[in-house]
Amino acid sequence: MKITIISVGKIKENYYMKAIEEYSKRLSRYCNLEIIEVIDEKTPDKASQGEVKQIKEKEAIRIMKHIKPDNYIIALAIEGHQLDSPQLAEKIEHLGLNSISHIVFIIGGSLGLDEQVLKKADELLSFSKMTFPHQLMRVILLEQIYRSYRIIKKEPYHK
Repeated sequence: MKITIISVGKIKENYYMKAIEEYSKRLSRYCNLEIIEVIDEKTPDKASQGEVKQIKEKEAIRIMKHIKPDNYIIALAIEGHQLDSPQLAEKIEHLGLNSISHIVFIIGGSLGLDEQVLKKADELLSFSKMTFPHQLMRVILLEQIYRSYRIIKKEPYHK
């Protein structure tokens, strides 16, 4: 299976980069992983609703360029449904068994995802009602995908 993570914004902190590299290396045993970074828009302090809408639309255009018709799209959104780790593993395994060969996870920027991305998604997934920085969310998502494959393969994983 191929898993792509499309994320708005660059990773700046070295400790996040090291964690991403580590989980990417671990995942190489289980899937073909691709991470795509799209440029985030600068958000002015006290941005108006119109400015926020324009920023999200520009980021959405960049995201949508990387989506293909046969992709199964899971957008990370606070309003999405929450799964525990075994349920995420079951979801990934179920998709693979049902001829889905490419899952795309999308992580928005600081303002979240534009409505067109949310509508394009096959499902919305929330990791919490809390908001996390997109850099940290990438690490959390990679860890959960790795944990999912360990669960699918019935391999031990420290809790």
